[in-house]
Amino acid sequence: MFSESFSGEVVVGENKQVLAERLAADVAAWLAEGIKLRGEAILVVSGGSTPGPFFKSLSEYEINWSKVKVTLADERWVAPDDKLSNEKFVRESLLINAAAAASFVPIYNKAKTPDDGWSLCEDTLNGLSLPFDVVVLGMGDDGHTASLFPNTKGLDEASDLTTHRKSWPMYPVHLTEARMTLTLAALLDCRQLVLHMTGDNKLELFNRVVDGAVLPIASVTSAAKERLQVYWAS
Repeated sequence: MFSESFSGEVVVGENKQVLAERLAADVAAWLAEGIKLRGEAILVVSGGSTPGPFFKSLSEYEINWSKVKVTLADERWVAPDDKLSNEKFVRESLLINAAAAASFVPIYNKAKTPDDGWSLCEDTLNGLSLPFDVVVLGMGDDGHTASLFPNTKGLDEASDLTTHRKSWPMYPVHLTEARMTLTLAALLDCRQLVLHMTGDNKLELFNRVVDGAVLPIASVTSAAKERLQVYWAS
């Protein structure tokens, strides 16, 4: 099912809901461990259509959410009340139930463009105590993750593992909204790194990537190697 080229851990769910519940249980345990180790935990999540059931299940776990900070792997440069905002999605889907006690750390600010708001975004991220405890990524049909899109200006810089930047402005030419993304170096600076994906098409694409296809998610798989844990259901 999964390519033999991939050396990381794989969790296969019976269906999407079962997978979401398993991922939620694991993330809750990792966050609780982070709180025990250093008094707080930091969770980085992604937007898109896949994480909704995972968010809802995670929100119901009775951990010490007041000690948890939640931020984003990437964000569209739109106001927090915009229907396209990942912050809005997270607030409405994850920061509910028990998880309403968690703190949210936005990477969007009121600057006109991501470039204009870059310095403030960096200041915000530099205020977080790394490593992140858990980073949960997704993968698009074009092989992007976070806002690391193929053939986009800034992709090489955002994917440079030697950069000290934690964020990078992105302007995908095929999309209307500008973006701010966490850099690959920042995303990898974590205790637990997860790729959450569903559907046979995503599995096929993932296998092509680990077998050599050059797409942005390949930067994650090649750099993380066996550290990456993949959660998948058809």
